[in-house]
Amino acid sequence: MKKNFKNVASLAIASAMVLSLAACGGNSNTSATTAAETTKAEETTKAAEGATEAATSEEVSAEPVTLKFSWWGGDARHEATEKAVDAFMAKYPNITVETEYGAWTGWEEKQSLAIQGGNAADVMQINWNWIESYSGNGKNFVNLEEQSDVLDLSQFDAGILEQCKADGKLMAVPVSMTGRVFYWNKTTFDEIGVDIPTDEASLLAAGEAFKAHGDDYYPLALGEYDRAIFLVYYLESVYGKAWVENNELQYTAEELQAGFDFINKLEDAHVIPTIATIQGDMADSLDKNAKWIDGKYAGIFEWDSSASKFEKAVKESTTKPDQDFVLGEFVKFGDFDGGFTKISMAFAASATTEHPKEAAMLIDFLLNDPEGIEISGTERGIPCSAAGVKLLNEKGIGNELVKAANAKVVGFSKFPLDAKFEHNDLKANPDGVYYKVFGKLSADDIDSAKAAEDLIKGIDECYND
Repeated sequence: MKKNFKNVASLAIASAMVLSLAACGGNSNTSATTAAETTKAEETTKAAEGATEAATSEEVSAEPVTLKFSWWGGDARHEATEKAVDAFMAKYPNITVETEYGAWTGWEEKQSLAIQGGNAADVMQINWNWIESYSGNGKNFVNLEEQSDVLDLSQFDAGILEQCKADGKLMAVPVSMTGRVFYWNKTTFDEIGVDIPTDEASLLAAGEAFKAHGDDYYPLALGEYDRAIFLVYYLESVYGKAWVENNELQYTAEELQAGFDFINKLEDAHVIPTIATIQGDMADSLDKNAKWIDGKYAGIFEWDSSASKFEKAVKESTTKPDQDFVLGEFVKFGDFDGGFTKISMAFAASATTEHPKEAAMLIDFLLNDPEGIEISGTERGIPCSAAGVKLLNEKGIGNELVKAANAKVVGFSKFPLDAKFEHNDLKANPDGVYYKVFGKLSADDIDSAKAAEDLIKGIDECYND
């Protein structure tokens, strides 16, 4: 459902947003602040920082505290987060943080059981849709507004904070905004001698050239969930309407069938490998797939915040090092700018934690503290925290590719995303609706008409049960 964003941030937030290329909830038409406003903003920020430090030192116990912190991601995110946790423990010697992390595959299922069983980590990295799926309408996560003495919520756009509420309670703090963009292995495209795709014709031409180069070379690789997002991007580009609004799918069976026909066309034209081919590669994720690492899969449609792990994989390939990983243009399929943006992820504290204040302190350190911001960089995307954006811009910290990708997707994709798009009933691997429908379509077990019928049925059951 489409949300209305409200700009109610303080002068400090406004000043920081001006410095951002793609801050969460930022307005591209905001005019520059005056010198007086900037001075006032700096004074306000310093006052807020002083108040937070005072609250921390006066109200937080010095007794030994142990927190458990869980997240998913790639190796670069793991390394940065471990360093940030070490810095947090050095700043607060009485707090010990035990970390648990891994790849995305199977992570949501594991964490949902932990949340429902009452033994979730004290601090959790969560997907935005987990607020609706697992918060128990405001009962399973701490209301972080109650910890605002140690967690500076003034650094976040009020409209985006509203999207993180359930039953009027703030269930999580947003980390970043994200969307899907095209990335390409320019080294492979140059070797094959074909242009990086910018529209349907050049995408199909790339498929033909890659096939001629070798049967296991493909210009683009899409798994089942990637195909679901790509389908939405394609249909929004062609028809110019949101995917779901007010819990209702906005596309007819005929329109969906046309989208599935296009997916089949890409397989037939050797643009994308079949699902069976990708599964046969025996990799947990695409960034760990040998064909990606060696440049045989030369394109992805991925979250802007995920660039670093894919780039690292091709740069550090042992068989083909230092490949050129580049951000592409949005591939043109129709008269409209398809795709969506969403809250990438958030930090929440479990309602079962015995230390809600210290949990909130860890969240604040990761998102608002200069040391935590600098260590984390852009491993979770461009920050929603105005303090985070300001520091990264001033110091030139973070992956420049991630920054450029985020600016591109925020400037291009304007359609809303309903939180249930990512519901586990739809996106779980291998039993979610997306995985079943796209898997069967790729295997020729169903045709495009049946795929449309099954997807409509699955979405209706998820949204209305």
